[in-house]
Amino acid sequence: MRKGLFALAAVGLLATGSIAACGDDSSSDTGSTSSSAKGKVGVILPDTKSSQRWGTDDPKFLKAAFDAAGISVDIQNAQGDKTQFQTIADGMISSGVKVLMIVNLDSGTGKAVLDKAKAAGIATIDYDRLTLNGAADYYVSFDNVKVGELQGQGLVDCLTANKAVKPVVAELNGSPTDNNATLFAQGYNSVLDPKYADGTFVKGPNQDVPDWDNTQAGTIFEQMLTSNKAIKGVLAANDGLGNAAITVLKKNKLNGQVPVTGQDATVQGLQNILAGDQCMTVYKAIKKEADAAAELAIAIASGQKPTTATGSITDPESKKDVPSVLLTPQSITKDSVKDVIADGFVTKDAICTADFAKACTDAGIS
Repeated sequence: MRKGLFALAAVGLLATGSIAACGDDSSSDTGSTSSSAKGKVGVILPDTKSSQRWGTDDPKFLKAAFDAAGISVDIQNAQGDKTQFQTIADGMISSGVKVLMIVNLDSGTGKAVLDKAKAAGIATIDYDRLTLNGAADYYVSFDNVKVGELQGQGLVDCLTANKAVKPVVAELNGSPTDNNATLFAQGYNSVLDPKYADGTFVKGPNQDVPDWDNTQAGTIFEQMLTSNKAIKGVLAANDGLGNAAITVLKKNKLNGQVPVTGQDATVQGLQNILAGDQCMTVYKAIKKEADAAAELAIAIASGQKPTTATGSITDPESKKDVPSVLLTPQSITKDSVKDVIADGFVTKDAICTADFAKACTDAGIS
């Protein structure tokens, strides 16, 4: 990858400001030194179970961006509880936030929250995943169809490298309530379906994983492998689902022989790649996404009209176009794990623990 591939987009934020809670489910915004002309922003994250990002990365980056701009922010996590999600939203709306940013747990709950916010005159931002028929004012995410395309092509490349002949491919899709999972599948199936159609690959078991639950993913994949021992490739929609499949493959002494995909460039996923158990992951520079969302919210909270949402995405249910910021994801294989570290997303110390020291050296991580 080119040296500048992961350069982070400057957000142009102002001087320091508020201190806010991150990643917990209790309201603890402590106010701001910003002027009264600036409004408050509420952020609701979905859980800490489906991906490490929601408990660590996103709250950290979002808080830093809002603090730097002197904007008061309340960041809370619903911990996978839809009732708690709505309760948090009610509290934020009652507290007078000027902007509400959400990562929905499902579109039904998300729409109910967005409708309440809009009725209260609050600007709304869908962060990372679109709330179907939710009519958010803005949407900030990565190009999620492209994410799926990278996963599909990554699996094709790994199976080709293995010289696999008519390999049976299993698909572990994300949560059926997450529109992103639908977009990922649209992307990887656009790559895999032609292979199934011409007989190059054989379409094996294909199943959604409720709520992106890794434990359920393990059970599902174990059942897949039990019923079809010929599985030679696994399209897993993120690193957590991928690791669930790898755990089952290890039990059957098949890890490293069956390529598995992923997404999110988690520490675990990157280590699995270095160990040879995972084929690839997709890196989404979360700081870029957080900065882009914060930039929108900061402009609105400051009484300005946002200028950065120059793209758009069509809501498949309402058919309405939502002004959007769509960022570009990157495919990561063993040779490019070092680029994720160089970008500052993960540290060498986190990746290159004793068990992975040699693998790091072999991958050029120094």
